[in-house]
Amino acid sequence: MFCITVEYRIDDLARAAGMTVRNVRAYQERGLLPAPTLRGRTGWYDDGHLARLRLIGRLLERGYTSAHIADFIATWEAGHDLGQTLGLEAALLAPASGEIPELLSMDDLVAMFGVLDPEAVERAVRMGVLEREGDELFRARSPRLLRAGAELVAMGMPLLEVLDLGAQLRLRVQTVATLFVQAVAPTIIGDHEPGWVPNDAEMERITQLVSDLRPLARVVVDEELARALDSGIGDYVAQWLSAAVEAAAAGAPAATAESR
Repeated sequence: MFCITVEYRIDDLARAAGMTVRNVRAYQERGLLPAPTLRGRTGWYDDGHLARLRLIGRLLERGYTSAHIADFIATWEAGHDLGQTLGLEAALLAPASGEIPELLSMDDLVAMFGVLDPEAVERAVRMGVLEREGDELFRARSPRLLRAGAELVAMGMPLLEVLDLGAQLRLRVQTVATLFVQAVAPTIIGDHEPGWVPNDAEMERITQLVSDLRPLARVVVDEELARALDSGIGDYVAQWLSAAVEAAAAGAPAATAESR
């Protein structure tokens, strides 16, 4: 498996983190965000910087001030190599799918889905399936997910119903993910109390364990989903066939596409 390092200019980094460029610059000036790598006159950021911004965002959402976060990061980094610290943050918070986001025009979306209802586009943006890059340009953070939706539409399922299904599945998958993390996390963290800061050896071990956790969870969920799909499809087909058998036994013609 190849490891792809994603690099960002500051505007791309801010967009990926859901922040403004001004905020990114401010965090950098306050020492909350490490400086980028300079090549020529352009600063380049990586997934470690993105993970740090997501960490800052989550702490802000919990009500902490920038000063509190600065103290936390100073404690977190004390005695540790910066690269090792960012590596752990990236393992904890960076995107796990490994997909490369794709820019799509409105024409591209119409080619994929057919005639697009503006309401469907807005709902996809609210769900984060699409991100606006301008009036007629969108970023798909998961092109595979977008194409799966297009295949369901091609099968005849209305796009708004596909989005409704996606929203329901997201809630249920979040429940599964929370169950998995809460069950496995104590094995990784051990019996440490909240607020514990790992030493160098522990950081390396935790980084590796967290990196291994995602693919392991996906294997488990993929297998259980495949098993559940087999069962669900089998049950649905059995019910459909049973109805046809009962209709035949009663002397009624089975329902056909033309008679429905």
